[in-house]
This record gives sequence, structure tokens and C-alpha cells, in this order.
Amino acid sequence: MMTKKKKEALRKMLVEKKREVWNDIKEKLFEQLGKEYRKEIDAALDEGDKALADLAEETGLTIVNIRKDMLEKIDHAIEKLDQGTYGICEDCGIEISEQRLKAVPFAVYCIECKQKREELEQIEQEREQFGAPTPPEVGEEI
Repeated sequence: MMTKKKKEALRKMLVEKKREVWNDIKEKLFEQLGKEYRKEIDAALDEGDKALADLAEETGLTIVNIRKDMLEKIDHAIEKLDQGTYGICEDCGIEISEQRLKAVPFAVYCIECKQKREELEQIEQEREQFGAPTPPEVGEEI
């Protein structure tokens, strides 16, 4: 069981990471849109994260989309922390190593399961690249 002190430290770390990502998004938006939009972006922050995320999406900035995905992962990690499931692999159910969580505080898979997923994604990309048919699911008729 996670101690209250450790849970608070994890929450603080996740919230700080979220703040860093939002600051990065703001800076990218300022670079893309120019300084004249600073007031609009600051107003969006006052009205909530969604308004800024929508504005970021409208700009079509790839970096912002990547950061938006990271923000969603951080929010998911905070939810898991509240539910008491933070640090548990969503695939195999074992505890994710503390070392991995320090490196990627919003990780939802242990390193072994993450590697398996990446290998499967790589195989799928190669299959799509070369036009190979997707194999049938287990139990599916051919």
C-alpha cells in the first residue's frame, strides 16, 4: 500500500510535469501565433485547460498535439493515483518499477509489456507498409 506521503509526492511531481507541459505549449503557441495572441492564450488558461487545448489544436502544431497527448496521460496517471492503481501495469497487473516511473511518471505499462507493444506496433507498421493482410483474430473464421 502506498503511503500518504508518497502519494502526495507523486501527485506533486505529476502536477509539476503538467505545468511544465502547459508552459511549453504556451511558448510554442506564442512562437507560432505571435505575441499579439498572448492575451487570448492567457485568457484561455484562465477559463480552463480545454480552451487552450482547443486553440492549440486549431493551430495544427504537431508539437502541441504531442504535448496534448502527454497532458492526457498525466491526467490519467493522476486518476490512477486517486483510485489506488497508480504504478500497476495495465497489461500484466504487476507493479511498474520505481525507476521506470521516475523516468516516465505517467507510464501505464511495465517495461516488458511496453516493449512487447512496441514490437507488435512495429510488425503492424511493416505489414501495412508492404500491404500484407492482417492475420485473423483467434477464433475468427477465415
